[in-house]
Amino acid sequence: MIPGQRRLDLRDTANNWHEGLELALTYIKSRLSPVGVDQRYLQRRLVSLLLRRFMNGAYLEEQRRDMVAAVRAITDHMAAQLGKTALDERVLRAMAKVPRHEFVPVEVQPYAYLNMPIPIGFDKTISQPLMVAVMMDLLDLKPDDVLLEIGTGLGYQAAVAAELAGRVYSVEIIDELAQQAIQRLKRQGYANVEVRVGNGYAGWPKHAPFDRVIVTAAPDLIPPPLINQLRAGGKMVIPVGLPGAQQLVVVEKDVNGRVTTREIMPVLFSVLEGSDQPAFRAS
Repeated sequence: MIPGQRRLDLRDTANNWHEGLELALTYIKSRLSPVGVDQRYLQRRLVSLLLRRFMNGAYLEEQRRDMVAAVRAITDHMAAQLGKTALDERVLRAMAKVPRHEFVPVEVQPYAYLNMPIPIGFDKTISQPLMVAVMMDLLDLKPDDVLLEIGTGLGYQAAVAAELAGRVYSVEIIDELAQQAIQRLKRQGYANVEVRVGNGYAGWPKHAPFDRVIVTAAPDLIPPPLINQLRAGGKMVIPVGLPGAQQLVVVEKDVNGRVTTREIMPVLFSVLEGSDQPAFRAS
């Protein structure tokens, strides 16, 4: 050990794993030549080890409770936009149950329960918990509903929806994300979710009509295929508009097939792929 160097004792960092990660990375870099060393791989391995050591079940449950408490506190001030004073408790209970850290890359797992979007690769993110809660609340999912989700990501929102709906069909355009989502959902036991690789603009005609539709990327206009696949009496929640001018919109189709829309709030989502793409690719 170099004189004066702090001993790398991870027990010292049980209450601050970030400090442990920084120390570990500094230690390894000081002992290994950078030639041939994959720093990203080292970081992933260290994060994984530290998570297993310090972020136990009780800690993670506490983090989820804190996340839900933050969402609850923020939505207390959104009554005018949402048209209600509080979110559905079923939604909040589902979010308190689903392990969000299992649906993000390992290197960002320590940030999984912050109220912020989390990068998942391919220039994509999963929505911040507040937005997930608001969209799920607006959907008003029932236990026997069949939901179409456009934009699976790594499967977090599909998992939350699976706690609330009877069946979830989810379409993801990026094959690598779809395959990871399938594995993550399977590990968590969500047997009522089916994921397909394809262009979500076209929906999933095979399983239509759907009681509910949720979209996690923004088209310029509401895609006609999604309206057509919405059951009479159904509801869709979708961000719509050009970048910088997007609105979260609730679309409702009455029993006679008449469609109405209602703007909820300004939002910022990635752009939904258009109809110039093939509807489905082999998965």
